Amino acid sequence: MPDTAAAEPIRLTSLAHGGGCGCKLAPGVLAELLAGVPAAGPFANLMVGTETSDDAAVWRLNDTQALVATTDFFMPVVDDPFDFGRIAATNALSDVYAMGATPILALAIVGMPVDKLPADVIRRILAGGAATCAEAGVPIAGGHSIDSVEPIYGLVALGLVHPDKVLTNRGARSGDALILTKALGVGVLSAAFKQGRLRDDGYAAFIASTTQLSTLGTELAGLPGVSAVTDVTGFGLLGHALEMARGAGLTVEIDPAAPALLPGVETLLKAGVRTGASMRNWASYGADVRAEALPDWRRDLLTDPQTSGGLLIAVAAEQAGAVLRLAQSRGFAASRTVGRVTPGEPEIRVVPG
Repeated sequence: MPDTAAAEPIRLTSLAHGGGCGCKLAPGVLAELLAGVPAAGPFANLMVGTETSDDAAVWRLNDTQALVATTDFFMPVVDDPFDFGRIAATNALSDVYAMGATPILALAIVGMPVDKLPADVIRRILAGGAATCAEAGVPIAGGHSIDSVEPIYGLVALGLVHPDKVLTNRGARSGDALILTKALGVGVLSAAFKQGRLRDDGYAAFIASTTQLSTLGTELAGLPGVSAVTDVTGFGLLGHALEMARGAGLTVEIDPAAPALLPGVETLLKAGVRTGASMRNWASYGADVRAEALPDWRRDLLTDPQTSGGLLIAVAAEQAGAVLRLAQSRGFAASRTVGRVTPGEPEIRVVPG
């Protein structure tokens, strides 16, 4: 390990060759990679696999338990090692909550350039992840580490849910309202941070949002009227709403002004701050989005990749108020009704409310 006695503070994001982006492959790219890959199975106990774009795999253990399994990892989006660990762990656990499950166990995925990062920095990353898992009530019970050219950290996360209460992204019904539980703009703030343009209040809001565990998902399992749930992450609100539309075979309408925004995001967008991922997202699925007279900054916001973003909940209109109040009472003050599900082709329509 390198000597750090007189070393300058290390910027973790400068070690990420991809700019510290934790974004997913664009949907079209992923579909192309998976084309021709033979389907596994059939396995009678596999309830959710690769056949849809769901958040995690689900395996039925018995009549009362199903195992939810997922993995997520990425390069640094901030320079503070402890915060990086917290964000990466929160992001990984989000997929378990999105399926309605309770996390039970995590394994660490660690790739670090050990010739560039001091041991204390790596320990702080791992400590951040462990702190988030402790908050979620789960141990990091093992994992795997490699010497890599850039820092990578994340988790394999496992959870349990009743087989009859599994939440997926494909069960939305016509007439459902759509609720988003966190404010948008994580990608914009991350880009502003890398450019040295992020104010202290924006950074604090960024950390608060990306480290807030989506524990609400466990309560949504089996709740009357809740038909589908996904978490909004790398594909942005429009991309994950489109997955929901395709899964249900219905149209999803999004009100572009409805989502809450993190502090300073609108100003930064209008000043031209955006991520390359938002542009790739639009190039990938923009053909399935009907949006007339949408300002560029609004489009960039709706395609903005969200690290550890909010849950997108499809719920019967008559139950939407109760779910919204529940979310806000659980600390998700930015929860908003952002759209609805309607009959029609599986596409997105951006319709001002």
